[in-house]
Amino acid sequence: MHKKKVVVIGAGPGGLTAGMLLASKGYNVEIYEKNSVIGGRTSRLKLGDFQFDLGATFFMMPKLLEEMFEEAGRNLRDYVQLQRLDPLYTLRFGDTTFTPRVNRKEMLEEIERVFPGESEGFIRFMDKEGEKFNRIEKLLRRPFLHRRTYLSKDVLHALPKLDMFQSVYSKLSTYFHDERLKYAFTFQAKYLGMSPWKCPGTFTILSYLEHQFGLYHPIGGVNRVCEAMRQVIEEYGGIVHTDAPVAQVVTDGKQAKGIRLEDGSEIYADDVVINADYSYSVQHLFEKKWSNKFQKKITNKKYSCSTMMLYLGLKQEVDLAHHTVVFADDYKKNVEEMTEQLVLSEDPSVYIHYPTKLDPTTAPAGKSAVYMLMPVPNTDSDIDWQEAAPRMREKMLRILEREANVENAEALIEAEYCITPADWEAMNIHQGAVFNLAHSLDQMMYNRPHNQVKELSHCYLVGGGTHPGSGLPTIFQSAKISADLVNDYYEKKASHTFKATKEKVTT
Repeated sequence: MHKKKVVVIGAGPGGLTAGMLLASKGYNVEIYEKNSVIGGRTSRLKLGDFQFDLGATFFMMPKLLEEMFEEAGRNLRDYVQLQRLDPLYTLRFGDTTFTPRVNRKEMLEEIERVFPGESEGFIRFMDKEGEKFNRIEKLLRRPFLHRRTYLSKDVLHALPKLDMFQSVYSKLSTYFHDERLKYAFTFQAKYLGMSPWKCPGTFTILSYLEHQFGLYHPIGGVNRVCEAMRQVIEEYGGIVHTDAPVAQVVTDGKQAKGIRLEDGSEIYADDVVINADYSYSVQHLFEKKWSNKFQKKITNKKYSCSTMMLYLGLKQEVDLAHHTVVFADDYKKNVEEMTEQLVLSEDPSVYIHYPTKLDPTTAPAGKSAVYMLMPVPNTDSDIDWQEAAPRMREKMLRILEREANVENAEALIEAEYCITPADWEAMNIHQGAVFNLAHSLDQMMYNRPHNQVKELSHCYLVGGGTHPGSGLPTIFQSAKISADLVNDYYEKKASHTFKATKEKVTT
């Protein structure tokens, strides 16, 4: 059997993980990335001597990532230096500051300090959510290509614990009484771009994962993980092409046969793995007869919120925690305005990342890098971002001044870059929905885009828009599922060929 060739569209974390796993199994892997840097929404942004993560600023569940490298015959720690964060983050509710800790005893003490009488709820939360996660984890590791998957033993075992018919907020209300403490365990629904009042209760496991397995900062930024994967791919003889935008998937009948680049050149392959934004892909990466058919797939789909980003290189260091979440005074109103009314909040919530104290690679000595993220409506709204961006920037700078205790943030800025939902959309992210398709009940498991394209053989999907969902751990898992589907196909084919040959020789 000749060495099979796999082309991957997009060098985001999903495409790189799939490429790394397949290259380690002997496949001839080539990845084509339209940008000059790898990582997709997990790429690196450089402003002079300042360096930022474009999107994700931490990751959880390092064991899962370690498993990916081990399967590829490598040790993650040989490529990436991981720093565990303690406290996990700083949460600001007006004048109240809450800093969740890694150590269980210290966490209980912190809860009692800020929210007297609530620590017992945390103990119940960790016990119950741990049981839920143990059942859910198996569902995250398998494809949902057929409805009959729901009848499998793993799924039937997990379903009673999924809390699918509760919301994240209502489920957290069974553990905690103080609204602020509920918010401290529900804001993770924003990782999915959803309201905790609408997000299925299944996803209370997000905050459980943070407290059980911790949060980690890779020195050099989260993009360093993407660079490590590229290194492994190249060690196995694979190639990652940058500045190589793909125009279309080449098909022959009902089979994917390769890709056509925007410069007109065609690359043929045995299999195609797509790591582009799902809704963009089905509209733009297939010839008309297929895109017309696929168009039905995104009709009436629901999408996550978007974000406005400020990346600031400051002339000096400031007094900030590594991660700070500043909650709006009326958090529920802020979330409803963002996800339902599709308007900008006068009192927004903001996330601030300040990695410089921990990671000197982010800024020159004596200076600092500040990353600010404001969750906002996606481009399905009527917001004019040319008008709105300067106004929201001012709000973000006022929050920075308050949190960092500086008088004039504007005077400290040496380098600056801003991204709005309109900019995300211009990066081929449908509706600027940076967290992909929403994780509503009708867009989960079998109802989420499948890892293998049903209508085309030898065509696979990876990324946050694909089962099992968005967020780095699940994106890594989507890539493993798809890589396994590719490999299983050829192993079964080889087994059948060997069996047929053996029977022929015997007769």
